[in-house]
Amino acid sequence: MLNHPPSPPNRTILSVAELNAEVNQLLMRGFPLLWVEAEISNLARPASGHLYFTLKDKKSQIRSAMFRNRNMKLNIKPENGMKVLVRGRVGLYEPRGEYQFIAEHMEDAGIGQLQREFEALKKKLSEAGLFDDNKKKALPEYPKRIAIITSPTGAAIRDILNVLKRRSPQTPVLIYPVNVQGDNAKGQVEAAIRRADEEDSCDVIIVARGGGSIEDLWCFNEENVAKAIYHAKTPIVCGVGHEIDFTIADFVADLRAPTPSAAAELITADVQQLLTDVTQNKVWLQQQIINNIQEKQQKLDWLTARLDLQKPSTKVQQQSQRLDEVTTRLHLQQQTLFKNKTLQLETFQARLQANQPLKKLTEYKQSLDFLTTRLSRSINNRLNKDQARFSLQMAKLNSISPLKTLERGYSITKDSQTNQLISSVSEIKNAQNLTIRFKDGEINTRVIAEATTPNSDVS
Repeated sequence: MLNHPPSPPNRTILSVAELNAEVNQLLMRGFPLLWVEAEISNLARPASGHLYFTLKDKKSQIRSAMFRNRNMKLNIKPENGMKVLVRGRVGLYEPRGEYQFIAEHMEDAGIGQLQREFEALKKKLSEAGLFDDNKKKALPEYPKRIAIITSPTGAAIRDILNVLKRRSPQTPVLIYPVNVQGDNAKGQVEAAIRRADEEDSCDVIIVARGGGSIEDLWCFNEENVAKAIYHAKTPIVCGVGHEIDFTIADFVADLRAPTPSAAAELITADVQQLLTDVTQNKVWLQQQIINNIQEKQQKLDWLTARLDLQKPSTKVQQQSQRLDEVTTRLHLQQQTLFKNKTLQLETFQARLQANQPLKKLTEYKQSLDFLTTRLSRSINNRLNKDQARFSLQMAKLNSISPLKTLERGYSITKDSQTNQLISSVSEIKNAQNLTIRFKDGEINTRVIAEATTPNSDVS
């Protein structure tokens, strides 16, 4: 038998399990709840519902775990390569003695970075004066033509056109199609703004897009787009996202609308209200004419009464009395004086006949009838022209509507998740969810077999 040497006195001997437990306690106490920014790799989702992954940066990495009761509350879906902000504690996996990070909460770090970039650019452009209210241009009260910069296939263009059709169908629209999401979106939006402004064929521009995440709306937070809006001579209305969404373009634009539909509402006058205004103006004009006639009639009555007080016959009587008084002294001049006064009387009578109030009143009435007829004819001509122009524009708009294509039996197929158009059989995968749009609605379907390329011959 081998004899073991006796253990030294006062020596503490730990098992490996005890040692790992002590180290774990030290780590838990030494590092309180903290945040880590890193990239996810080696992500595993076992049947237990726990998440196991590695958090890494350019220099180091740490094994991590997030237990089921925590990851069930996540608002994001962790994926390999995703940059995240993780809150948790440092600990030790005792069975293997491995140092690890126990995550309790996780969020997308990319959104936080975009928000920081947004705030930095907002501050920069604000200090440069791009948001100053005194530099914003006034919008035309009645636009003669409207330019729309947006995606030609998105919901925003349909919403805008529906509002314009209802409120101002007589106003022509010029659409500048662009991508409003993706790497090339900012360049296309900037180019469209500059082109619409340089062509000077429209007196107001709408820049629009439907709602989405901060990443989806990011092209409207780019500096080149902001400067294109600021330097444009044409007034620009920005209707991007929903009411709660704000972009850099909103602050630079001459007017910010909460939605694309609201942008169309803000720049147009309601055609029904305009017709009401025309009717009210017509009534007002007619009343003004009546008031003017009454005023002239009152003046005429006053002049007539004044004329009655100054009758020529009274003057003649006075002169006759004077003539009688000097008859004796002017006997030799009696005949001559009498003839002169008689001639004067005839002249007064002729002038009075020529200036009869009834004749003037007849002339005024004829002039009024002529002006009334001319006004009525002008109003009718204007209404007929506007109605013809409206019908022509509606016919043009209907002829280019994409809905006409659907009515001929065609359909539009999109990926249900990405909303991307499917234009080829080769893009379809097994078990893929599709949305098919017909002229009178949409259906959702699922691919149950691999797509095959049919014979190109058309029977």
